[in-house]
Amino acid sequence: MRVFTPQEVTTHAANKYLAVLVAAKFSRVLNEFPRDRSKSGEKKLTTRSLENLSAGDIEYRVVPRRRSAE
Repeated sequence: MRVFTPQEVTTHAANKYLAVLVAAKFSRVLNEFPRDRSKSGEKKLTTRSLENLSAGDIEYRVVPRRRSAE
């Protein structure tokens, strides 16, 4: 299992918390695509998404939350 350091993931994200959120959301997107279940050496989706984020392959934007009308 590969260990990702905070310095690795923050090269393409503002901070480590945002990096984890982006990687988790990208893992959910990857999970929607069909996979070949016959491959036994396939990497986990979270590992793949963290690798993609560290390599700069994921483009994202932060959308500010709207405040609810009180």
